[in-house]
Amino acid sequence: MENGEEPRVQRDHLLRSNHWGPDILRDSRLNKGTAFTLRERQALGIHGLLPPVVSTPEVQEERILRNLAHQANDLDRYVQLMDLQDRNEKLFYRVLCNHLEEMMPIVYTPTVGLACQRYGFIFRRPRGLFITIHDRGHIEDMLSAWPEQNVKAVVVTDGERILGLGDLGCYGMGIPVGKLALYTAIAGVEPSQCLPVVLDVGTNNKSLLDDPLYIGIRENRHTGQEYDDLVEEFMTAAVKRYGQSCLIQFEDFANHNAFRFLEKYRNRYCVFNDDIQGTASVAVSGIIASLRITGGKLSDNSFLFQGAGEASLGIADLLVEAMKEEGLSLEEGRAKINLMDRKGLITKNRKSGGVTEHKARYAHDNEDMSDLLSVIQHFKPTVLIGAAAVGGVFTQDIIEAMGSLNKSPIIFALSNPTSKAECTAEEAYKYTQGRCVFASGSPFNPVTLPDGRVLHPGQGNNSYIFPGVALGAILFGIRHISDEIFLEAAKTCAGLVTQQHLNEGRVYPPLAEVGEVSIKIAASVGEYGFKNQIASLYPRPDDLEKYVRKHIYSYSYESFEPRFYDWPNES
Repeated sequence: MENGEEPRVQRDHLLRSNHWGPDILRDSRLNKGTAFTLRERQALGIHGLLPPVVSTPEVQEERILRNLAHQANDLDRYVQLMDLQDRNEKLFYRVLCNHLEEMMPIVYTPTVGLACQRYGFIFRRPRGLFITIHDRGHIEDMLSAWPEQNVKAVVVTDGERILGLGDLGCYGMGIPVGKLALYTAIAGVEPSQCLPVVLDVGTNNKSLLDDPLYIGIRENRHTGQEYDDLVEEFMTAAVKRYGQSCLIQFEDFANHNAFRFLEKYRNRYCVFNDDIQGTASVAVSGIIASLRITGGKLSDNSFLFQGAGEASLGIADLLVEAMKEEGLSLEEGRAKINLMDRKGLITKNRKSGGVTEHKARYAHDNEDMSDLLSVIQHFKPTVLIGAAAVGGVFTQDIIEAMGSLNKSPIIFALSNPTSKAECTAEEAYKYTQGRCVFASGSPFNPVTLPDGRVLHPGQGNNSYIFPGVALGAILFGIRHISDEIFLEAAKTCAGLVTQQHLNEGRVYPPLAEVGEVSIKIAASVGEYGFKNQIASLYPRPDDLEKYVRKHIYSYSYESFEPRFYDWPNES
């Protein structure tokens, strides 16, 4: 070249990756596929390794959509999308972000449940970190082997209570992978900052232990002190490796472990449990929005839960916090809530027993009752919430009873996947003559009523909440994530529901707007953090929302076009 000039690629990017030639095509974060320009192909040494056509990202996106449309079912579409994530990360997130309503049921609930059940069969390429009970004493070394240094968010599960499907052991890895994909697609968290982890302590699921394709350790679940020691070592090693401000999200732990780990670590590290706090926040958000249809205050209502697990207890606790803000005492708030588990109504002296410490705070001086319809007729609740993964438990009689007691009953069937939903949207609207305010955990199609009205059932999907909370915690260095933060997130989300949305039957913004919801929630988390002195980012940005928008991930391709540099002559 003349004057000592020579073509160079964007050296900072390539030097950081140590990739050149065919290796570029094998790195999902750098690979652009047919979108590499001719000049890029020549400079990178990949000319001829791709078809000659140079595609725009839009054409690549259309190719993916057509491929997905030709798949036989959503599980096949899930596999296609995971393969895309493995080969072209930017394109994967382009497809997700631009078609969120269509893609979310595939990459997350309900399809991810089936994907977890078939994880050994569809297994292609490992994603995330697999830590077993036999790795005690070596977890710090295992984390050091993870190639990314700047991890800001970890989602960890032990696979014991995957959605409403139960113990799936090592197959539970599909949940952290899916959750973190939503961190990026919805909230714009940099993918390289996300780490999915499964703690494989065995499984009590005999069908998995007998399955030759099972990819986990073939042992019954380890419990007790050795299990606790594994979790403690993991928490200590993760924070040592990635810093005190690294967010750790507990996901799909069984009730008996979920509550105690949250209590044990919530004031030591930056942690939250989405099944308890995220579910609570999105449910309370929907209820707050519902009040604009039914009228009155939150504390004017009475609540009945079908289920007394981590989801139900989390929602109940957050409702009490919200009612305290309206002036009720702790005891007055709890008195407005009744819970039922598989043995019946939670009471102070229940003959059948089974009232754990967490349930006991909602145990009142009532007679034992085991029938849901009888409980409804006795207590006359205005809000009925299902979160016990008992499919179809909200029968026609149950729904009609709620409709006879209330002008606009609030009915939330929050269990997922779809097969575990307490009732369908169509059933809820049909048996209340279209008067109920309905939300579900799984997606349902719009319902046309006999009078011609079309109602769009709200999906109380945790994705309205946890990505925004996580983004705010990461960007503003929140040291501890309290229940109050989740209440702020709930109020922020509810505040984004317009009158038009309510007229359509929605108690959440359309799912296509969930990215904007996450930005607003992240800013509100920052506002709360600075106000309560738990944010560690200094100095405080003048405009928190502007700061959030500036730091979200972009799925646009980076340029590898050659540039010319002047290099000093070397003697």
